Amino acid sequence: MTATFNHTIIAALDSATSARFHLELLEATEVASWGPFTNIMLDGGVMLQFAEPPVQIQSQHYAFLVDDQHFDRALARLREQGIDYWADPQLRRVGETNTEHGGRGFYVKDPAGHGIELITRPYL
Repeated sequence: MTATFNHTIIAALDSATSARFHLELLEATEVASWGPFTNIMLDGGVMLQFAEPPVQIQSQHYAFLVDDQHFDRALARLREQGIDYWADPQLRRVGETNTEHGGRGFYVKDPAGHGIELITRPYL
């Protein structure tokens, strides 16, 4: 059996707030939470676990591949909620999307300041 990605822990200022943001943006599924973790599940059985660490949070980058319809819904949700998004990782092109790698993409900051990227085509 080859290795498959199963779960990751994402540092959060407020685990419930961050989990809810990702749940809505990624159209994930709520699953049981335990201990310090608030959990959501992506298609393919990948779990994202949000936890409030006792240390300062380092910003991370997380990229998610979605289809065109999901991309449009996520973008509409951000616009409705007045959340800024950018076409570039340097956060210079606010309110724009990109068409790199033959698809569309954008970047948004989650409630803990992590860089979230949604793309419609894989880079490779």
